[in-house]
Amino acid sequence: MALDGLKRRIMGSVGLLKGKRKVDEETARELSRSLRKALLEADFNVRQSKELTERIERRMLEEEPRPGVKLDTHAMNLIYTELVRLLGQPREIMPHNQTILMVGLYGQGKTTTTAKLADWWRRRHGVKVAVIEADVHRPGAFEQLQQLLEGTNVDVYGQPEEKDATRIVRNGIKQVGNADVIIIDTAGRDSLDEDLRDELVGIAEIANATERFLVIDAQVGQAAGPVAKTFHDLVGVTGTIVTKLDGTARGGGALSAVATTGAPIVFIGEGEKVQDLEKFEADRFISRLLGLGDIKGLIDLAPGDLDQEEAARLAQRLMSGRFTLTDMYSQMEMMSKIGSVEKMLSHLPDAMFGGMGNMSTAQKRQMQGNLEKYRVIMDSMTQEEKDEPILLKSSRVRRIARGSGVDEKDVKELLAQWNRSRKMMRGMKGDRSFRRKMKSMMDVDDMDLDMG
Repeated sequence: MALDGLKRRIMGSVGLLKGKRKVDEETARELSRSLRKALLEADFNVRQSKELTERIERRMLEEEPRPGVKLDTHAMNLIYTELVRLLGQPREIMPHNQTILMVGLYGQGKTTTTAKLADWWRRRHGVKVAVIEADVHRPGAFEQLQQLLEGTNVDVYGQPEEKDATRIVRNGIKQVGNADVIIIDTAGRDSLDEDLRDELVGIAEIANATERFLVIDAQVGQAAGPVAKTFHDLVGVTGTIVTKLDGTARGGGALSAVATTGAPIVFIGEGEKVQDLEKFEADRFISRLLGLGDIKGLIDLAPGDLDQEEAARLAQRLMSGRFTLTDMYSQMEMMSKIGSVEKMLSHLPDAMFGGMGNMSTAQKRQMQGNLEKYRVIMDSMTQEEKDEPILLKSSRVRRIARGSGVDEKDVKELLAQWNRSRKMMRGMKGDRSFRRKMKSMMDVDDMDLDMG
């Protein structure tokens, strides 16, 4: 999850309220100072940080928590609403009949983001997508785009030997103009020199794009604001895509700076795979940031070929307290389709599954490796053994270890993990809050979850 450092510092700030029943001016001021420091360390603008924390301080003194709500939970709710307000409302984008112009400085990840956006549109809306590569200055740009989109059914048009970008765009529109969505990748420079300005204006006139997206690296921090304004003045940017948000501590600066311009954030990129792009919605992003979860986002991660009936059946089994190795195997297969353990856990509330969302990055990566190893081990088991793990005594453990090429202790570790998971599921059987979340995720009702 991006901005993990900010999350830890916010949690530390809110921790100042634990055990307190009422907020006085000194406590509210201390919370405000701690939060402001957290925001500044995440590269938020000084003025924005000051205004946001002053609003939280004032609301802490003026607004009483709802009956039964603890003071630290009340503070988290205020922080959530103020951060969402700062980052703004989501931009709605029509799924069809779009021509999108991608612009940005050199080295911001524009070509990779073009491929991610094309694949996102194809997967999310099931429409015909085509991409035109109009970067005539960077060798290999066309080949890179082809490679990134290989096997996706996205058409990639380019003329690698042509040096006139406007001619490529004109020819490309004639060639792939029947696509539902056309995305045009353009060249970048270290700065907006006169040649790039003229080239962009010429392409923009030919493309007559319905959307003009600026791609900007989160590493630029607060400088994202002036860059966004410059491109906005040049081509009328309608939205911004912030890339590499998972690899920098300056992401807060980029997000907050762009949010205050006339080019709202429409997508964010976290990761290097073509699938690592998500539509930006401030409420869902901040909910994940604060460890509150994003169940809708988790559903969005699921691929189209995920067996919904099997997912519902597994949910019923988990809630009934019966959890075999067969169920564990199915669970792992679904997780592998959704994505990495780290990505999946970032969408779940931190308190769920015994606080697994609070694991360190290293722990999550170790868990990812274990899941892949466990699947290999279970492939060496009989169906009877997976359905009745109690049968797995020493002789069977030895046979399974030999068959899967691992040590016996690895098989025992798997069985220990299964036993811990089974006990956890039994404990959650009576947890109404968790049941509601499962209902939301799997679209099953409470009666289904009680079925034997």
